[in-house]
Amino acid sequence: MASRCNAEHADAFCTFLSREELSIARVTIHTDGASRGNPGPAAIGATIHDDRGNPLAQISRRIGIATNNQAEYMAVIASLEKAIGLGATQVTLLSDSELVVNQLKGRYKVKNAALRHLYQEIVRLTGRLETFTASTVPRGENAAADALANRALDGLPDLEQPG
Repeated sequence: MASRCNAEHADAFCTFLSREELSIARVTIHTDGASRGNPGPAAIGATIHDDRGNPLAQISRRIGIATNNQAEYMAVIASLEKAIGLGATQVTLLSDSELVVNQLKGRYKVKNAALRHLYQEIVRLTGRLETFTASTVPRGENAAADALANRALDGLPDLEQPG
């Protein structure tokens, strides 16, 4: 069960949605990767929503030492794995990483060897989907994923829910 809560009265008013009410086939993913040091301690954050805007899952996880670009890629991989696990077949990816999005769209070549295998994993995962689109969003529109990545960097326990 997922919940939809009134933002003003979140503790007093929540509607619980059954699996049948959730539209899981088509999802929107927001991802963010962060590294303090580049390379340095790194983490990923992601949110997954159905096509009605209902939250399906969120990820907040430390990934060890990585560059910011590696973290961005790893956030995409983790969120695609989660979305596919939930039953998604149509995915819209939104990220503030122009590099990742433009490489996924084929506009930029993947020259960095450390990113190439991560790119290939995304290609493998997206091959399991009916449709996949990726677009950049301004950093402000990616605030929830950014907050989840920073939550993990700040040392809070890893979070992956629900599913």
